Amino acid sequence: MDTRKLTEILRATIDPNQRQQAEEQLSQIHKIIGFAPSLLQVVMLNEVTIPVRQAGVVYLKNLVTSGWLEKEAEDGEPIPFSIHEQDRAMIRDIIVDAIVQAPDIIKVQLCVCLKTIIKHDFPSRWTQIVDKIHIYLQNHEPNSWMGALLCLYQLIKCYEYHTADKRVPLIEAMNLLLPMMYNLIVNLQADQSPESVTIQKQILKCFYGLIKFNLPLGLITKEIFTKWMEVLRSVMEQPVPEHTLQVDEDERMELPWWKCKKWAVHTLYRLFERYGSPVNVRDEYVQFAEWYLTTFTGGILEVLLRVLDQYRNKIYVSPRVLQQTISYIDQCISHAHSWKLLKPHMFAIIKDVLFPLMSYSEADEELWFSDPHEYIRIKFDIFEDFVSPVTAAQTLLISCCKKRKDMLEETMHLCMQVLRNQNGEYGPRQKDGALHMVGTLVDILIKKKFYNEEIDPLLSEFVIPEFHSQLGYMRARACWVLHCFSSIRFKSEMLLVEVVRLTVNAFLNDTELPVKVEAAIAIQMLLTSQNKVHKLLEPQVKAVTTELLNVIRETENDNIANVLQKIVPLYTEQLMPMAYEITDHLATTFSKVIETDSGTDEKAITAMGLLNTMQAVLTVMEDNPEIMLQLESTVLRVVGHILHHNIIEYYEEAMTLLCNLTAKSISKDLWTVLEMLYQVFEKEGFDYFTDMMPVLHNYITVDTNAFLSNENHILAMFNMVKVVLNSDAEDESEIYAAKLLEVIVLQCSGKIDNCLPSFVELVLSRLTRKVKTSELRTMLLQVLIAILYCNPHLLFTILEKLQESVPNASITQHFIKQWIHDTDCFMGLHDRKLCVLGICTLLEMGPQRPNLDEVIPKLLSSCLVLFDGLKRAYEARAEADEDTSSEENDEEEDEEVLSSDDDDVDQMTNEYLENLARMATKNSSQQGVNLTAKIEEYESDDDDESYEPDETAIECYTTPLDEKDCTVDEYIKFKNTLTALSTNEPTLYHALTSVLTEEQRKQLHAVFVLADQRKAQQDSKRIEQSGGKNSCIFILYSKPLLFTPLISRITLNYKGNILILKFPFEGFNTYYFP
Repeated sequence: MDTRKLTEILRATIDPNQRQQAEEQLSQIHKIIGFAPSLLQVVMLNEVTIPVRQAGVVYLKNLVTSGWLEKEAEDGEPIPFSIHEQDRAMIRDIIVDAIVQAPDIIKVQLCVCLKTIIKHDFPSRWTQIVDKIHIYLQNHEPNSWMGALLCLYQLIKCYEYHTADKRVPLIEAMNLLLPMMYNLIVNLQADQSPESVTIQKQILKCFYGLIKFNLPLGLITKEIFTKWMEVLRSVMEQPVPEHTLQVDEDERMELPWWKCKKWAVHTLYRLFERYGSPVNVRDEYVQFAEWYLTTFTGGILEVLLRVLDQYRNKIYVSPRVLQQTISYIDQCISHAHSWKLLKPHMFAIIKDVLFPLMSYSEADEELWFSDPHEYIRIKFDIFEDFVSPVTAAQTLLISCCKKRKDMLEETMHLCMQVLRNQNGEYGPRQKDGALHMVGTLVDILIKKKFYNEEIDPLLSEFVIPEFHSQLGYMRARACWVLHCFSSIRFKSEMLLVEVVRLTVNAFLNDTELPVKVEAAIAIQMLLTSQNKVHKLLEPQVKAVTTELLNVIRETENDNIANVLQKIVPLYTEQLMPMAYEITDHLATTFSKVIETDSGTDEKAITAMGLLNTMQAVLTVMEDNPEIMLQLESTVLRVVGHILHHNIIEYYEEAMTLLCNLTAKSISKDLWTVLEMLYQVFEKEGFDYFTDMMPVLHNYITVDTNAFLSNENHILAMFNMVKVVLNSDAEDESEIYAAKLLEVIVLQCSGKIDNCLPSFVELVLSRLTRKVKTSELRTMLLQVLIAILYCNPHLLFTILEKLQESVPNASITQHFIKQWIHDTDCFMGLHDRKLCVLGICTLLEMGPQRPNLDEVIPKLLSSCLVLFDGLKRAYEARAEADEDTSSEENDEEEDEEVLSSDDDDVDQMTNEYLENLARMATKNSSQQGVNLTAKIEEYESDDDDESYEPDETAIECYTTPLDEKDCTVDEYIKFKNTLTALSTNEPTLYHALTSVLTEEQRKQLHAVFVLADQRKAQQDSKRIEQSGGKNSCIFILYSKPLLFTPLISRITLNYKGNILILKFPFEGFNTYYFP
């Protein structure tokens, strides 16, 4: 292919006037053999301008990503495009050379291409990449090393998450390349130029990727590992050139010297965390961990303590190096060996490193005044926490004060010394740090009796006064400390009243935005933990809500949206007049956020928080139709924007909002939204079908007549179900699709008979193909059972018509046999109830009933299995209804700290127990003791394979059979059916019951007894509702009354002319007698 012509086309793609035509040309020629290698050649031409080369490499990346792997054609479809093997071979031959030679901006995109190629072709089609990398690393030309290392990094990344047995090709390659990496970095360490250090950094990235999830001990022997540890130590000890101090501090961390140190300490931390703890590592690493802990801990600690000493002496250390160093120290707290080495230095670390880090800094001050919005964003950015030295400092402080003796006492002594400031040696910033440390330790302090007693005085003396500080950051810190201590038991109610007053005042009246944000969070936490605050806040809740809306709009902070989510349900009545204002405010802010969305995670979290807050408003206003009607247009504006612009990351929240809007009634506008949902489904496939399910269920059940009034409604539902079931996706979407059909059948019983043939045909079509899960199979059967229950004669008529196309097997018999065979697979209340009702309907059909000879011996035993499951399900639901939501505060208790000889292990896993047992056995044999006791396998309550759910996930999609006032009782129906059979069809009755064992007969009798009790309960409820006039009921109990000693516990009361009896016995409820 002519590279000059291709260059001109690529140049045209960056010209707005020619772009469309150029892109069409590329679309026409990209499938031609030779196109992809020619494109790569253009990208490699130095005489071509960088923008054109960029356009070419991006197109090549997309082409390789989508077309490298050969795809098979589906039935009736054309063969999908893939790059021809001839072209792939040419690209493989030159891709490494291209990466080595290309400028950095082109290298990045070529590396993405390389990763795709390695993923599909290494090692089966392309082992030469290893040789290519080897040649370039051997080359004495430094300019080739970086490109070769980038290629090696892509090779390592492709095996990053593979288990050890699947990493064999990589390990074989590293047998050749790892020694070269080592020699190269050792030789480079004398050269501290930016180019040399950048290559060293890349070597460390490769080494880190190699050991990140698996440490290949066959490749990295103890001797080799020791050499690499020496390399890491050397990198950490290497001084950073003085001239770097001339660079702006915000940019200094990006310099290669600090990046190299970052990867060195990152690797040290990973090695210790994953492979250096003898009681936590996997079996194959135990010996290594024991050796690592005793061999390297002292030396590494010495190096890292020098890093902290630099920081203590005001010498610059990059934030990431500092954060990883502190994290490494945190790992040392848990191990007795490392703690002994660290202990003499720990308080100095707390005082001279953690304390300054946790104090208000110059950088904080500058950001507070120059950009308070950015200050708030950083302080509340959860992603920032992962790399922040301040967060690492908090974690280390908690670890040492919780796990090691005297650390809490010494830390609190320091904090109180700063707070009291008797000699005037500490300023406000240090006081901020002390309060920061105290708040961080709150969970430890409240469990220590000595400190718990002093919390009220501490708040009164050192926190409350700061609300009147002239310094905004101290007012913000006061709010933050109250947020931390919000869950304590205030001993003084006056103090709690004052806390609430000051916090609300700070939120409403403070002029500095960060203070208002901290105050808002404090209000939320106080409301969550202190019931008395609900009443205290009530007089100002409208003002607080209005201000929350303003702060949400100004900061776009999801934490403030969460505060509003907390307030709205607590003060529903007071906020009803503001419901529209709140929702409109949130909708406007949402529009603003997504319009300015730069694709950041923070923006996405904020937008989701706003949508969730809108949902909270709708939830609490659901029972007020007038308000819901007011809110509807605003919410639909938001939902319409999301769906119309295909903003898929908010689809789930949009569906939740629609679910709220359609929960009680469905307006004309909402019916038009159903059309929009169908269009979304057609466009996006069934990826979001499960998210749509609650809304679709509401459309069917909330206003069934309106749903049936337009045949397009039911057609849209059926088409969606058909697409999902015909996809053979084998995931939960198919189960939900079948459930939707069942809901339509039961909800619209008798009104959609003309649709049922299509339903049956679709379900049978899916059942004839492979069904991997019992959940899907039983759900598909359930659709047929529902049709049987609603219109048995029609079902079997449909099956007979379909039989014509399947002459060799009886569809009806196959359905019935599969159904009865699978009765133990039906779960939850609804599924089992419908199954019982279906069997009863089948038995009641009389002469028109299909032949049951093959299933009669199993029929009643299957029913007993269903009733056994129903009993458990009803008991589980009753227990769930009785559960209270109140939670008692944890008992205060002093937590034990570890002695210097103890290790700390948090997770009681089998792995840990096995390692402990092995170590105990080893140590006992060394002492001449024969240890024979065994630690049995630890069983976790979270992993019970025999667990069966008493209610299934899809039971929330109710039908008329699930309503509380449903008069159809499966127990009563079952007993009545069998009783009628014994009279009307004694032969069938005998065939059903004669095969029962004695135990099964007892179970059947128990079902009958429960049926009588449930009938009596129904009658009693009916009498209660009718006022009891001219009614009389007798309670029959078939077993002897053996509970005479309890007879005195029956209570009798009169209500008008009704006698009320309350029985304390199992199986009885309250009964009403006129």
